[in-house]
Amino acid sequence: MADTAKPSLDALFMGHRSTLVRLLSRMVGSAATAEDLAHEAYLKVRAAERDRPVDHPLPFLFQTARNLAFDHLRRERRLAGVVVQDTTVEGVEEVAAPLPSPETQAGDRQRLARMNAALATLSERQRRILLLNRMEGLSHAEIAERLDVSVSTVQKDLKAALLACLEVFARLDREGLRVSAGPNVLQRDKP
Repeated sequence: MADTAKPSLDALFMGHRSTLVRLLSRMVGSAATAEDLAHEAYLKVRAAERDRPVDHPLPFLFQTARNLAFDHLRRERRLAGVVVQDTTVEGVEEVAAPLPSPETQAGDRQRLARMNAALATLSERQRRILLLNRMEGLSHAEIAERLDVSVSTVQKDLKAALLACLEVFARLDREGLRVSAGPNVLQRDKP
């Protein structure tokens, strides 16, 4: 009798990770960014599996990764287009920053409090890895070297930290507190 058991997403990801990273690296031109995008694709597919069964997880993983790479490239292009010629520092300082409405401020404070609560559930090393990766833009290898741990440890801790944050976002979404699509703590705009 043939074994019809579907391999787990973890097994599929680990078995095809190097191929996925090579593909993404060719697309975005950076091995470190490719690693991050592959990991983010895995987390997105994992979150999607919670909502509904995924019949073909491997093609879904690769398509999700390609979409993330295209988003990354569009974001890079947009950031490169923001530079305006012949602008002085004084001219930039004179541009008024729009103030958010009181409702937006209250919602932001509530989201920040929930995110801080999620971060408080993480170990110190998981928090440091998340911040080094998402805020300082360090690759998995750079973080492993800085913290004197293995790259595998960095990947596992980053996965746990991101899953905790995704759970907070899912809870906020269910409660009607939408998380903006713009840059946030979990998105990194630079490679």
